[in-house]
Amino acid sequence: MSLFFVNCNSQEEIKTISTVELKELLAKDKIQLLDVRSLKEIEAGFIKTAKFANYFDDDFFEKASQQLDKAKTVYLYCRSGNRSGKSAKILQEKGFKVYNVLGGYNQWKKEN
Repeated sequence: MSLFFVNCNSQEEIKTISTVELKELLAKDKIQLLDVRSLKEIEAGFIKTAKFANYFDDDFFEKASQQLDKAKTVYLYCRSGNRSGKSAKILQEKGFKVYNVLGGYNQWKKEN
């Protein structure tokens, strides 16, 4: 008789960071910050130094990876944290070290 176990959490969980922690990081370090919102959303405001790749674009991963250094941590945000969480999974599966910014740009605007 042989037994095997299936681990439903075989993929590593996405790490998160608060907007307060992000602000502290931005104040002291040059970090890779990726905004995954649409152009229309970005036109209404964005976090300074962010790079952009729209999660809804068919070539999202290609656009994102061309702008990022795989050897450095990537911090992702969207409007509320949902799309950036999905984007983080895509990048993490391709070998990037990622953090999802909790609350996204909405939370950032409330605090800054």
